[in-house]
Amino acid sequence: MIKENPDDSVREEQFGANDNAAETEDTTHAENATEKDSLNVGEEPEEKQNEVEKEEFIEDQNAATKFEKEVFSPSNDNAFDDIELPPVDYSGYTKHDLIETLALLVENRPPAEIRDDVERIKIFIYRKFKLEADERKKKFLDEGGKIEDYRSWVDPDDARVKYLLEKYKEKKSDYTKVQEAEKYDNLKKKYEIIDKIKDLVNKEESINKTFHDFRALQNEWHSIGVVPQSSLKDIWENYHHYVEIFYDYIKINKELKDLDLKKNLEAKVRLCEKAEELLLEPNPVNAFRSLQDFHNQWREIGPVPQESKNDIWERFKEATSQINKRHHEYFEKQKDDQRKNLDAKIAICEEVEAINLLEIKNFRDFDEKANKVVDLQKMWRSIGFAPKKQNNKVYQRFREACDAFFEKKRAFYTDNKETQLNNLQLKTELCVQAEALQDSTDWKSTSDALIKLQKEWKMIGPVPRKQSERSWKRFRKACDHFFNRKAEFFTDLDTSYEDNLKAKYAIIEELETFDPGSDVHAAFERLKELQKKWTDIGFVPFNMKDEITNRYRNALNKEFDKLKIGDDDKSILKYKTKLDNLKANPKASRKVHNERDKFFTKIKQLESDIVLWENNIGFFAKSTNADAMIKEVKDKIENAKKLIKTLEEKVKMIDQSGLDD
Repeated sequence: MIKENPDDSVREEQFGANDNAAETEDTTHAENATEKDSLNVGEEPEEKQNEVEKEEFIEDQNAATKFEKEVFSPSNDNAFDDIELPPVDYSGYTKHDLIETLALLVENRPPAEIRDDVERIKIFIYRKFKLEADERKKKFLDEGGKIEDYRSWVDPDDARVKYLLEKYKEKKSDYTKVQEAEKYDNLKKKYEIIDKIKDLVNKEESINKTFHDFRALQNEWHSIGVVPQSSLKDIWENYHHYVEIFYDYIKINKELKDLDLKKNLEAKVRLCEKAEELLLEPNPVNAFRSLQDFHNQWREIGPVPQESKNDIWERFKEATSQINKRHHEYFEKQKDDQRKNLDAKIAICEEVEAINLLEIKNFRDFDEKANKVVDLQKMWRSIGFAPKKQNNKVYQRFREACDAFFEKKRAFYTDNKETQLNNLQLKTELCVQAEALQDSTDWKSTSDALIKLQKEWKMIGPVPRKQSERSWKRFRKACDHFFNRKAEFFTDLDTSYEDNLKAKYAIIEELETFDPGSDVHAAFERLKELQKKWTDIGFVPFNMKDEITNRYRNALNKEFDKLKIGDDDKSILKYKTKLDNLKANPKASRKVHNERDKFFTKIKQLESDIVLWENNIGFFAKSTNADAMIKEVKDKIENAKKLIKTLEEKVKMIDQSGLDD
């Protein structure tokens, strides 16, 4: 019998809900009762045959008893310490629906049928209580409240939930008492049947009538439910003892006995087949539970022919051994994995605690470390359970470390609020200066002045979040207004656009008829020379710009693709072509600036991914498929490093082009 004892006090925390979910303990106590195959038919009248069969019967009992003690020994109980039952999906329920469902279950269903549902519903309810409390706390702080003034909020539904859970525990306790009383009542009934079987040998009536009464008592015996574990061995020994006496008394003929033995053999063959089918069961725990039922059925079946007794028992024992081995290996592996998970979680805790010891003095460093802590939280969620005794403890350690960091960050931002307001004033002054210059026609000096203002803008630190986007848009609008006017002015004045167009057409035709020859290096240099010539040519008519640029880019990329050079080099060369073309676009500065930010963000993300992957390699080191997983992760790291190198080269090209000024 497998018992589950979930912790009634489990509650879901805000972060890492999976780590606080109730874990199920399975304790298996196999019945060590002696296997006694009760004969359903009589024995041969010869006294010698009677003695032989009695000896064989006892030998069969002892073999079964020894094996069951080995397989279902109490020493194997700890194999069930950390069974994780699959959760019932109540995730889509509202708080009201969860509470009403809990009430219906407690009021209308037996405690034994709703145990898992009650535990799962309780977890989701307290998670919602926690989320609502956190939202109220966050709202209080966002509205300017102080943390020391905040008072914890208790959900009005909390009292009803506690009442329902208390009622469930009372019903469960009552149910257990009823079950225990039924077991002792069953024990009493079985002893009464044994007394009746004892009296059968004293009846003066026909053997048929006596045997019919015996069969009725056997059927009644099997229909009675379970008895207390402590009395199981004694009751079965008594029962089989007086059944044996009864068979000795009536000396039923050998033909009926052989027929009964054959039926018993067929029944045990079917049990062997069912046990062997369990070897294909993917879940070792389910297979082990079913096997226990089969052993109970085996005990109920009587003896088999002497010549088949050892073979059928060895077959059943072999299937049992394999299932038990799978069951043992499953829990050993689960414990090993949980120990590795604990080591990984402790390492993450130490990383966050090390960050908390750093002296951080500026906003940029705080943002960088905050991103690091968030990455560690993501890594934490990807790790499975630790051993039950340490799981909640290590989670609490991690949560306290994270809370300490973010509280430190909030305090720093609060203390530096005056600095942010000063930065806002400086940026507002730059907006005023840019707006004063936006309608100027002194193109050269005004361009230099606005570029200088843009550099000053970048040097100023952060401003309050609510004003950040608004001030940036204001400054950007003034700059764009001037540079758009400048571009339009010079577009109208340039009289050499047609000549430039013809020159660029000539380069395109040269590219479209380009013959790379056998010297790849020489061809590569010729293409770079054509790139330079294209860049040196000035503007073309505005309405032709996109068409000729696309035609040039396609022709150049086509020739680069023909050359046997690396994809990274091709990518960099193509990007250089793109930057050269953007120099003719008066609005290119904003586009290139955004693209540079995108490249920089991607580089940071890849660097973070590399750190995560390198940490994961340590976790995979002792896994079953470690080599394949480590190779896959190393390939990812190598590709990421190559991409970082390409992106850094593109950022460098942007900085050298001057388009981001």
